[in-house]
Amino acid sequence: MAHSDSGTNSGSVVASGVTPERLTGLRRWNIGLTVLHAAQAVAVLVLASDFAISVTSTFPEGPPGTRTPAPEPLFDVRIGAAIAVFLALAALDHLVTATAGRRVYEADLRRGINRFRWVEYSFSATLMVLLIASYSGITDITALVAVAGANVAMILFGWIQERMNPPGRTTTTMLPFWFGTLVGVAPWIAITVNLIGADEVPGFVYGIFVAQLVFFFSFGLNQWLQYRGVGPWRSYAFGEQGYLVLSLGAKSVLAWQIYAGSLAT
Repeated sequence: MAHSDSGTNSGSVVASGVTPERLTGLRRWNIGLTVLHAAQAVAVLVLASDFAISVTSTFPEGPPGTRTPAPEPLFDVRIGAAIAVFLALAALDHLVTATAGRRVYEADLRRGINRFRWVEYSFSATLMVLLIASYSGITDITALVAVAGANVAMILFGWIQERMNPPGRTTTTMLPFWFGTLVGVAPWIAITVNLIGADEVPGFVYGIFVAQLVFFFSFGLNQWLQYRGVGPWRSYAFGEQGYLVLSLGAKSVLAWQIYAGSLAT
């Protein structure tokens, strides 16, 4: 497939594999994932302890070059509630796409895009990476803002990747994909530095890091396979189902890894 910085679309070409039968199947998937995510959100709220992590601040207390003060608590984040929020956001996304937003969702899929996915990921996946960062010891408010910004940028580049490569294009650009990859690596480098530099890290934190690193970059691999047209990923609908499976897996695994490690009562 040729690659350039632009694509074309006649406006009537339907994304590959997006048939009425496949759309019906995806609606069933979205209904099922609504139930699974919502049930897990409730379960975590009911089962989790009150464990919280403090977000800290190190605001300057003098001119440039002044010794940085010790971090001070700014506010606490209840981890069980945070997990329930990202699960609930996923449940809401799947509920909307299966009901009130179904017509828009299916019209978008025919055009080779899913705006609901990118909006939901901007919130839920960013909350997830913030939790992972906090478990690695990144708790300063300024660092967390930077981590969030980088993660949101990565996700929005994914949206642009779809927007710039509509069905019926004569060329494909991967520039947004690679820009997003570059930005998205930054939080994971920061997390890795903290884990390597720590004197002691609980084993379950390493488990979270490895599992979520694999999941997060599997989303990127799924999109890369779509736009390289590899095997079944030539079907846009197959890639969409891949996102659904990965979303359930990443959120569920993180929720219960954290629960087992620090939230069990």
